[in-house]
Amino acid sequence: MTKETTEQQFNEQANKPETEINEGQAANEAAEQTENTGTEPAAAEKDPLEAALEELASVKDKYLRQVAEFDNYRKRTLKEKTDLILGGGEKVLTALLPILDDLDRAAENIEKSNDVATLKEGVALILDKLSKTLATQGLKKMDAIGKPFDTDFHEAVAIIPAQDETQKNVVIDCVQQGYQLNDKVLRHAKVVVGQ
Repeated sequence: MTKETTEQQFNEQANKPETEINEGQAANEAAEQTENTGTEPAAAEKDPLEAALEELASVKDKYLRQVAEFDNYRKRTLKEKTDLILGGGEKVLTALLPILDDLDRAAENIEKSNDVATLKEGVALILDKLSKTLATQGLKKMDAIGKPFDTDFHEAVAIIPAQDETQKNVVIDCVQQGYQLNDKVLRHAKVVVGQ
């Protein structure tokens, strides 16, 4: 460049408004920065490896939290089941306590009294009270005699010859009473069946 062209450029720069000069300088600085870094400033992105490692750490954290939450849930439900099993009979036992008190009083009165009829009546009342209390808890006796033999409810302990055709495969006698708890067989009735 000659001295005249340099002076001419200087004069043109001096005559330009200040905003145009600042824009030119900013463009020059951006060009220099691009040359120095090799990338444009707006396009500066994260390294793909770093992004993948951050995502992996995030997923691992979520996984560990889920595992911990499930473990806490499992422990809580196990504790609740244990409490239910240990305290499940509490309701039934509480209902049976008044009957136990009645039996204690009956045992004391057996020693003091010689009136057998009164003692029989007292025991019958206690048995009735016990049956009603157990019925409120869902326990009921099975009526087996005269019903058709059913292996879902009965257990045959003996088979005897039937006197007529109506007694074949029918329960003739009950050796041990069967019970159901809320329509589930608690104990099968031991019965004698006609054959």
